[in-house]
Amino acid sequence: MIQGKVIAITRSKEDSEEFVRLITGQKARAISLPTIDLVSKGEGMVDEFLNAVKDEDPDFSVFMSSKAVKLLFDTARNISKYEKLQLGVANTTVIAVGPKTKAALEAEGIRVAHVPERFSSVGIGEVFTRLNAEGKKVVVPRSGASTEFLAQLLEKIGLRVKEVYLYDVKSHRDLTQWVEFKQLFSDNKVDGIVFTSASSVRAFFEIMLGDMDENTLKKNLEKITNVAIGPFTADELKKFAINPIISDVHTVPGAVEAMKNRLC
Repeated sequence: MIQGKVIAITRSKEDSEEFVRLITGQKARAISLPTIDLVSKGEGMVDEFLNAVKDEDPDFSVFMSSKAVKLLFDTARNISKYEKLQLGVANTTVIAVGPKTKAALEAEGIRVAHVPERFSSVGIGEVFTRLNAEGKKVVVPRSGASTEFLAQLLEKIGLRVKEVYLYDVKSHRDLTQWVEFKQLFSDNKVDGIVFTSASSVRAFFEIMLGDMDENTLKKNLEKITNVAIGPFTADELKKFAINPIISDVHTVPGAVEAMKNRLC
């Protein structure tokens, strides 16, 4: 049990409901830390995606986050291109990186053909390897902050990849929800943090370094359990000299389980 522990996650309250439920179910304290804001590329991203579908005639589309799904379809709805977008996506074989992304697509009336066993870029690569997709074309709508890993992996498998960038990320500016956390963290009363993306790692350090010197921040982090939801998040933490635990399953429940195993 992790009863009485204080554990934070680098997500907003809206995006961390599952985490809060799992942590409070263990009679521990959950703190949500909004770290990043999405900066949409604007209405033009819908046309960019539709043009990619028209020009490339892709066999597959790959969605790497529920946020990308919501942003793309909401924007299309606002500019009266929703049905056109639905048709464009439906004319491809759709792959979702994980169950949350699959649910977001299904909410928009899109049938998802494949979800990898590992909810990550590596898992996506494993799906394509099983499909013997060499020579096929794929379109990937995603964040401008994404690494080149997925595109390079799919190209190595033999696919032709077109990425469409829907949004950039920036550090969250309304720090109201951070006030209590910063005090608890300074008093060494935080037991663990779940980091959920490379972008959230960068934003966490930017926000915390606004009130705390780097050496103190790193020393305090070394005293607690830091869990990275996946390897790219872990790699970003290592750039700040923090060596986290990496959850075996790259999901919130997987990260919570990793935290429990370390703290119990």
